[in-house]
Amino acid sequence: MALKAVPICVSFSELGVCDFVQNKKRIPSFSSYRVSLVKLRKWECLGLKLAEPDRAQTHVEDEKPLSPSDLGSSSTDGGIEDTQIAESSGFHKDLNSLPKPLSATDLVSSGNDGSKVRVAYQGLPGAYSEAAALKAYPKCETVPCDQFESVFKAVELWLVDKAVLPIENSVGGSIHRNYDLLLRHRLHIVGEVQMIVNHCLLGLPGVRKEELNRVLSHPQALDQCEIALNKLGVVRVSAEDTALAAQIVASQGIRDTGAVASSRAAEIYGLDILAQTIQDDLDNITRFLILAREPIIPGTDKPHKTSIVFTLEEGPGVLFKALAVFALREINLSKIESRPQRKRPLRIVDDSNKGSAKYFDYLFYIDFEASMAEPRAQYALGHLQEFARFIRVLGCYPMDTAL
Repeated sequence: MALKAVPICVSFSELGVCDFVQNKKRIPSFSSYRVSLVKLRKWECLGLKLAEPDRAQTHVEDEKPLSPSDLGSSSTDGGIEDTQIAESSGFHKDLNSLPKPLSATDLVSSGNDGSKVRVAYQGLPGAYSEAAALKAYPKCETVPCDQFESVFKAVELWLVDKAVLPIENSVGGSIHRNYDLLLRHRLHIVGEVQMIVNHCLLGLPGVRKEELNRVLSHPQALDQCEIALNKLGVVRVSAEDTALAAQIVASQGIRDTGAVASSRAAEIYGLDILAQTIQDDLDNITRFLILAREPIIPGTDKPHKTSIVFTLEEGPGVLFKALAVFALREINLSKIESRPQRKRPLRIVDDSNKGSAKYFDYLFYIDFEASMAEPRAQYALGHLQEFARFIRVLGCYPMDTAL
């Protein structure tokens, strides 16, 4: 059977760019490439602003993210009641001392000596993504970013060394925005972090949870704590992230308003923990990806995972055949995600007997448990080329087996 040429974008550790490998050509060994290393440069944010990237969509479409100006009133039972706003009495830390969210358009260079890894994440200090970054790199300098797109650009523009982004949650499912950004940008997955999410109900010092009339948090966090919040009978108001919700409660000093966030956010913003572990499912785990400009050398000394994305030719059983290339080599698939192509979402199939039909044209994201250093993984991708129009290796990295 003749093989047709289909590009595979395979990333090797010493390559600054991806190499496209055609059928009938052997994938080069990792040691055959030598490229001079690029001198590491450090960058930092000095507050320059350009156009803001598109915001990620939330799962709550009928609520707008809360801004501090929206907190002057409280709605209960369809009515609007005036809320007393107590002045801050020094119970929380100076919020001006916290790092400001990094915009991907801040392009001023810095004289950082490179002694500490800088890791970008989406959100504010106290976000779960920051905790994931600190788990991966305990001594790192965490850099908050305002949007997911900003996190990608921060790495590409050398503002930071690495990025940590959530990709899926055991309760909320996949974060589709980040799947789309993985394909749009040319960063490499170099690791993963799995974390247990422990939601806490936070409030101002001295406030009891029974006094709360409304609770702020990210829409997913609110959904994951539905049972506990229903028992309190509070109004749920969406915010852009959990740490921002905690910051708003602390800075505005509204006693009848609480936040669902992490215990670290309570410590940072000087709030009391009114209740711990309020999520509906105790086994609430979020998986994060670690991204970098350069890939790492795949090894075989520890369990590895490889992430790829591909599109398939039209035909009956093509997806079955594509997945069979892994089963034939006893490679376990740990994740499969399909996303319609944005540029060409519809595929027109012309049949003289039945006329024309339109189908969604999909991208398939797959994680399989094998290292690209293993021949079976290389043979599986070579076999996949028989059915795929496009293949790209997003990264090969050690699996995180500890929670």
